Amino acid sequence: MVEGETEKVFLPYLRGFLEPRLPGKMPRIEVFRYDGRIPKEGQLKGVVRRLLRDPKRPADAVIALTDVYTGTRDFTDAADAKAKMRAWVGDEPRFFPHAAQHDFEAWLLPYWPAIKQLSGSSRPAIQGPPEQVNHDQPPAYRLKEIFRQGSKGRHYVKTRDAARILRDQDLTVAIQACPELKAMVNTILEQCGGEIIP
Repeated sequence: MVEGETEKVFLPYLRGFLEPRLPGKMPRIEVFRYDGRIPKEGQLKGVVRRLLRDPKRPADAVIALTDVYTGTRDFTDAADAKAKMRAWVGDEPRFFPHAAQHDFEAWLLPYWPAIKQLSGSSRPAIQGPPEQVNHDQPPAYRLKEIFRQGSKGRHYVKTRDAARILRDQDLTVAIQACPELKAMVNTILEQCGGEIIP
């Protein structure tokens, strides 16, 4: 369960990372997209229950992925987002809440050479941990600005450019730089009997 199209674009790269680590155990990962934000409170609980109890194809597990920055300031950070989603759904051991701190684009920032090449920007890499880019100017806003000011004269289009940034990249780079991404990947690996990433 994801918020929008950008997270859906990430799926082929996630699958490509997981397949060699889960030989013969690769899960069927289906994405249920919500426009702009995942449901809250009782609505989230209802969606999770429906997915787990679907009479035709019940899910073995549900992973919810939300951005911390949703434009509404519902969450202060990833820990708060995960705690709220857990409280909304209740004691369901097959539900795993995860959050991109502050938004999905933080997971693209470790690929700065690709961002520079695609945008034509000469800016130096954003300093510090990618997931610490704050609410005042979250990663998606920064990427828009970098693309707008770059010599290629292109606007940042989330679905197009996220895929272009990730193409031919080693997802391990972002996983090691982004603890929330690592936590989500480790949830999948652990649930499938794979070896978690230290």
